[in-house]
Amino acid sequence: MKKPVEIAYYYKIRWGAVQEFKELFVKNHLPLLLAQQKTGRFLDIRMYEPKFHGEGRADWHFMNVLTYADWAAVGASVDEDALARKIFSDHERHRLEERRRFELMEAHWDVVLKPVPLP
Repeated sequence: MKKPVEIAYYYKIRWGAVQEFKELFVKNHLPLLLAQQKTGRFLDIRMYEPKFHGEGRADWHFMNVLTYADWAAVGASVDEDALARKIFSDHERHRLEERRRFELMEAHWDVVLKPVPLP
């Protein structure tokens, strides 16, 4: 039986650049995710940030959680460049803004979430 797979994508952003990163993410990356959601690859897309500054070990500034349809969807090859060319009329601007978004990151890591059944 195919089961959905959740993966949390954490981003640690350079000091003072969190807002710019989020704006670029929503403008340039979210449309790519939404296009893939329309195909059924993703069942859900959620975004989070810590509610309060300095929450203990909150060494991340932005988190994106994707619920994939199944493991096959996780491993599916997606030509994001071709998808971006289809979505964004000014492909060169998109490419430059995505490069800027990556320049703002200090760290990025992915965590596959394993549901734990409650008794």
